[in-house]
Amino acid sequence: MLKQTTYQDTRPTLTLVPTPIGNLADITARAITTLKEADIVFAEDTRHTGSLFRHFSIDTPLESLHEHNERAKTARVIEALTKGLACALVSDAGTPLLSDPGADVVRAVIDAGYAVSALPGPSAAITALVASGLPVEPHVFYGFLPSKAGARAKALSTLREMPYTMVFYEAPHRIQATIDAMKDAFGNRRLVIARELSKRYETYVRTTLYEATALDGLKGEIVVLVEGAAENDEALEGTDVVAHIQLLIADGHSEMDAIKRAAKSRKISKNDAYMAYHTAKKDLERKE
Repeated sequence: MLKQTTYQDTRPTLTLVPTPIGNLADITARAITTLKEADIVFAEDTRHTGSLFRHFSIDTPLESLHEHNERAKTARVIEALTKGLACALVSDAGTPLLSDPGADVVRAVIDAGYAVSALPGPSAAITALVASGLPVEPHVFYGFLPSKAGARAKALSTLREMPYTMVFYEAPHRIQATIDAMKDAFGNRRLVIARELSKRYETYVRTTLYEATALDGLKGEIVVLVEGAAENDEALEGTDVVAHIQLLIADGHSEMDAIKRAAKSRKISKNDAYMAYHTAKKDLERKE
């Protein structure tokens, strides 16, 4: 068991410092103080962080630490801590390590016997989640999906039955392809797209997966939030397959998606579910 009492600990510490996701006024006074008092700040992009430093008159030395040099720079962070230097880590925006480099460094610092502390602060994922209108608890943060279509579809298939609100990051040029892949994987669910959070053109699009089209014009940093799998799926297993399909359709799923979901949930063939539903549908039409 490893116990860290951060504010009584005399060991050199690596501090993870969140920075604004858009509006510079969102930085905390404590973050500014920590960055000013650090001996070295490791930054994802020193030019980007340099602009932030100039705005807040921070003159602490900056060193780069990004996805392409993280392994090599880990040794540099350990070296600085061994010399007793106070180190801080920032990403370009938001809370470090969330879809940003730094996880390898944190593990290495802990394994080397030094302390790691994190300041509270801005996070695009949490900001979008609490304003989305989707269930906040529980939720799962995924980050960026794979860029290749096959890998993306495989990743989404593993999330299909997840009953939690799912939070993703996505780039503007891939947003429509990602939403289309989500339609195939999830069927029709509530969807929220949040972009440019805390900036002048902050936008929330609250819609459904089936209604989300012509998204290629969206620009800026994008957070995608998708409703989790219906929590009543298990309860539906107590009904007959036809009622199960009908309730899923009423919940917003397409006919074929409802048939597939019911068949999978009941561990029967899709064809059996299809035949049962359409036989019942024809019987009802004849009675009418």
